[in-house]
Amino acid sequence: MGTIETGRARLGSRLGFIMLAAGCAVGLGNVWRFPFIVGENGGAVFVLVYLAFLALLGFPLLTAELALGRAAKQGISGAMRNLAQEKYRKFWAILGSIIFAGNFLLMLYYTDVSGWLLNYSWSYISTGAAPNFSEVTKDFSSCTIYMALSVAIATLICLAGVKNGVERATKWMMLSLLALLGVLAVKSLSLPGAAKGLEFYLAPNWAYFAEHPFKIVFNAMGQAFFTLSTGVGCMAIFGSYIGREHSLAGESVWIITIDTFVAFLAGLVIFPTCASFGVDVSSGPGLIFEAIPKVFADMPGGKIWGFLFFFFLSLGALTTIIAVFECLIGGLVDELRKSRILITLCVGLIVILGSLPTVFFEKVLEWEDFVFGQFWLPCGALAICIFVTRKCGWGSENFLREASLGKGIKFPALCTVLMKWLVPIFILAVMIVGLTD
Repeated sequence: MGTIETGRARLGSRLGFIMLAAGCAVGLGNVWRFPFIVGENGGAVFVLVYLAFLALLGFPLLTAELALGRAAKQGISGAMRNLAQEKYRKFWAILGSIIFAGNFLLMLYYTDVSGWLLNYSWSYISTGAAPNFSEVTKDFSSCTIYMALSVAIATLICLAGVKNGVERATKWMMLSLLALLGVLAVKSLSLPGAAKGLEFYLAPNWAYFAEHPFKIVFNAMGQAFFTLSTGVGCMAIFGSYIGREHSLAGESVWIITIDTFVAFLAGLVIFPTCASFGVDVSSGPGLIFEAIPKVFADMPGGKIWGFLFFFFLSLGALTTIIAVFECLIGGLVDELRKSRILITLCVGLIVILGSLPTVFFEKVLEWEDFVFGQFWLPCGALAICIFVTRKCGWGSENFLREASLGKGIKFPALCTVLMKWLVPIFILAVMIVGLTD
C-alpha cells in the first residue's frame, strides 16, 4: 500500500515540528552520554567516526520512521498494520505493538534520571551546592517526588494538546536549552587552561585510533544509533502530524543537525571546564553527577553556573519525556479511539506507578536500561529497516516515494539499498557487541 489520508491533528509550524522531533532526539544521550563516551574514546577522532556513522545509520532510520507516520497518519503500530501487504498485516501489527511498548519501558527509568537532574537544579538554588549522588539515589521519598514532578510536567503539557501544548512547550524549551548551552559554552571557553580541553575535543589523535580502532568504531556506531532514539516509533507519531510540503530527507537533516549541534556544544562545555580544573574526562558515567559538581564548587559564581548547567540538563531530559509521552498518547488514541484527556491521565498514572520499582531498587534501573538500549531499541530499528525495504512489509518503492515528497532534499535511492543490506548488519553488530560487553 502507498499512503492513507485521514483527518488528524496538525502541528502549527515547520519550526514546531523540527523542534519537537529534535527535542525527542536531544536528551541524556547528547548531554550526558556523549561527553563521557568521547572522553573514554580519545576525543576528536571518535567524533569524526561518530559523524560518519550518524550519516550511515541515523539519517536513513530517522527518515524511515517519519515516512511511516506521514504515510499512514498513525503511530508505529497502526502504520505497520495499515501499510503492510495484506497477508502479512497481522504479523506486522503485533510487531508494531511490541515496538511501541518500548516507549513505556523507556519512561519507567528515564523519568527517574530526570528527577535526579531536577533535584540537582533545586539543590543549587536552595543550598548553593550539588548533593551527594549516592545519597540522592538512596533518598527514596525525594526520588519519588522528583520523578513524579517530571511526569506531572509532561502530563500537563500533553493535556493542552498537540499544537497548543506539546509543540509550543517543546519549541520554547528547545530554544531555552540552546541559549543556555551557548552561555555555558562561552563561560567554559573563557576559563584558564580551556585550550587544552579544546585541543582534546577538536584535534584528532590518530595514534590513539591506531591503538584502539575496534573500540572506537563500535562505540561510535552505538552512539550514532542510540542518539536519535529511532527504533520505538516516536518519530512516526511526529511524522503523522505533518503535511507533504517538505521532503522528509530534508527534515531529517535538520533534526540530525540540531541533535548533533547540541551534543557538540555539550562537549564544548564539558571538556574545557574539565581541563581547566584537572578533572579526568574519561571518568565515565559519573562525569556529570560526581566530577562536574566538584568543578562548580571551586569556580567563582559556581552556585549560579551549577544551577544553569543542571537546569539545562533537566530541559534536555524533559523535552524527551514530553515527546515520548506524546508518542504514547497519540499511538493509544489511534488504537483505542478514546478521549485524549483520559488516555493522557492514564499514561501519566501508569508511568508513575511503573517507575516506583526503579526508584526503590537500583538494579531495576540498570536492567531496564540494558533491555531497552541493547535489545528493544536495536530490534525495533531492525524491524523498521526490514519493513520499509522488503516486499513483505511496505517496500522500497513506497518508502522512497514518501520520503522524497515535497520541497527540499530527496532521499537518495542508494540509501534504500544500504538500508536493505548494510544497515541491518550495523544494527546487529551494535546489538551483539552490546549484549556481550
